Amino acid sequence: MAIPLHAIVAANRFGLGARPGELALVKPNPRDWLVAQVNGARNAPDAIASLPSSATVFGSYAEAQEAKRESRKDMDRDSTPASPAQAAVQGVRKVLAPMYLQQVVARYQVATTTNESLRERLVHFWANHFAVSADKVIVLALAGSLENEAIRPHLANRFVDMLCAVESHPAMILYLDNQQSAGSNSQLAKRAARRPNADRKLGINENLAREILELHTLGVNGGYTQKDVTTFAEALTGWSVGGGRGVLGQGAPGEFVFRDGFHEPGSRTVLARTYSDAGYSQGKAILEDLARHPSTAKFIATKLVRHFVSDEPPAKAVEKIAKVFIESDGHLPTVHRAIIELKEAWQEQPVKYKTPHEFVVSAFRALDFFPKQPQQVLSAFDALGQRPYTPGSPAGWADTASQWDGPDALMKRIEWTANLANRIGSKVVPLELGEQLFGAMLSDHTRTAISRAESGAQALTLLLMSPEFQRR
Repeated sequence: MAIPLHAIVAANRFGLGARPGELALVKPNPRDWLVAQVNGARNAPDAIASLPSSATVFGSYAEAQEAKRESRKDMDRDSTPASPAQAAVQGVRKVLAPMYLQQVVARYQVATTTNESLRERLVHFWANHFAVSADKVIVLALAGSLENEAIRPHLANRFVDMLCAVESHPAMILYLDNQQSAGSNSQLAKRAARRPNADRKLGINENLAREILELHTLGVNGGYTQKDVTTFAEALTGWSVGGGRGVLGQGAPGEFVFRDGFHEPGSRTVLARTYSDAGYSQGKAILEDLARHPSTAKFIATKLVRHFVSDEPPAKAVEKIAKVFIESDGHLPTVHRAIIELKEAWQEQPVKYKTPHEFVVSAFRALDFFPKQPQQVLSAFDALGQRPYTPGSPAGWADTASQWDGPDALMKRIEWTANLANRIGSKVVPLELGEQLFGAMLSDHTRTAISRAESGAQALTLLLMSPEFQRR
């Protein structure tokens, strides 16, 4: 029996790419196969559940920081002209790098082997929406923790639940420097004022507030002003992370803590709504309203439609998803089901050019292959320019072809694919594999190219670099 085109679309556009034999499971009812993945909660996969918690990671970071301070003292006494700061930072990275690598391997091991690849794609989508970047040392081994502790557990909940979990997670607070944001009229500021020679610089840090408004909820054109940013930042003073030295020492290390002494007192008005001073609850109340704002619904809908339909999201599709978002109170399974039901998402011709992340994962899945050496997992993404958890900015990785389809990027894909094919090309029959993955969607041109290849490795390279495989 021929494989229905909708089964191929389900596995390759909604999922992370078909595995050998998977389309046989999908073809009886592709939509039901997808809907089953977005309904209900799941326990974390074993590879994820065994990872160290953010508290454990932060504890290791704190120990490395203490060693760094001691190293600086020793080097200052030594008077050697070498850079103690650079050496100390490298020491912290050395402690955290194995944890980061462990998180990367677990993430992609699950992505490669899961039978619920749409669900895993959604984990990656939301982690990129709420992006932190591991090129900041303190976030190096916390970026994966944010995905596993604030994203995965909330796929079955409402957007507001995920939003609040993310913004109070240590990775986000430390990445956007909210742990030291203190109001000018806070208790801490008043104590500092009584000590004129104190060297501590107090002030509001607007990073977290700005990124919540611009990137996590309303969007850059969502109707907020600079005054809203500043006022929201004041409401978020005190949102911090436990552990540290001095005034930052209270609370369980590596866990969210509200530091009342840092909080700017008074009511706040954001987007024309006034919130009374209730400490932590003031910031949370603003977050909850932002999660339900019409601009947030449109912003989220646009990103989802762009991801699953087209680089240029169709306006009617965006309107449908935004309407579902509002009517369901941001209930994510309902929103995700609405994406599955979009007729625009089921066009037979693949239109989305795979990011390096998507390409590598789909290649591993197609070949039923996962590198044995952890460093080889990381190097696959490094080679193609999308190092895991390292987008370089809070905006996350781009989700459009223009970011990834340049000549240099294409050459890197060819080189990586050829190396992979040379390693495992003899273990597969490329034309048969193409039939398993794409059925009738495999073009005559691609079939001919594969059949005329001079070797199995070359044939496999041609399959993985074919238009059918490069797009979803």
